[in-house]
Amino acid sequence: MTARAMADFLRSRRDRLRPADVGLPGGGRRRAPGLRRAEVAMLAGISPDYYMRLEQGRTIRPSPSVLDALARALVLSDDERGHLYRLAGDEPAPLVPSGGPVDAGVLRLLDVIGGVPAYVTNGRLDVLAWNRLATALLPGLAEMPAERRNMLRFALCDPRARDFYLDWERVARHGIAQLRTATGRDPGDPANEALIRELAGASPRFGEWWERQDVRGPGTGRKEYRHPVVGRLSLDYVGMVLPGTVDHQFVTLTAAEGSPSQAALDELAAGL
Repeated sequence: MTARAMADFLRSRRDRLRPADVGLPGGGRRRAPGLRRAEVAMLAGISPDYYMRLEQGRTIRPSPSVLDALARALVLSDDERGHLYRLAGDEPAPLVPSGGPVDAGVLRLLDVIGGVPAYVTNGRLDVLAWNRLATALLPGLAEMPAERRNMLRFALCDPRARDFYLDWERVARHGIAQLRTATGRDPGDPANEALIRELAGASPRFGEWWERQDVRGPGTGRKEYRHPVVGRLSLDYVGMVLPGTVDHQFVTLTAAEGSPSQAALDELAAGL
């Protein structure tokens, strides 16, 4: 590994990004261009101290999962990702494309955590896989044709969505920002372009929010639902890009132990 070369490369990629490029607020004065080290560490899910040591050129051999996390955090192209791997003394594993199959191990994980609603999407929020409790929670998920099974399409085009999501506008705008990120990752992708055209024609709000140029990736937060069977739920979501994929996102939805929302999830699970 050429530690100094990797340090210089990481710093150059960090300097070229602005907070808005990765969905972060841009307020406050900055002494230098680009993202802060702590911001890159947060986006990559590693400690600030570990990232600082990488940029200082100390002899550290990052694991492939860390390299992939850094590639996503720094919005690296496929060529840049490969270069980062080689600087670390490794060869990059091939990425599963956006429309590629979900790994068998991930499918097993969905089943194992059957008491937690979980699903996998790609960057434009097509739902690629899910577990049974996710179908009980999310209206019509299993019944949707595969080519129509998209979370943003549901939010903007399904009449049930505005009642189901208590904070519908925030959910819709986040989804649009994720679609914007997907188009930046793969400009001109026919499936992305077709979805944009469809949503622009079906939803008056889509065009307004699309023009804001917001970009977001998967993250964490809380969603409030009004479920037709069990009523109101407040669930914490975690979205993680799966290693070895371009944009497959593993999403889980959990409730606080002993809360009314957990009782509601238990009721849904009992009915399966």
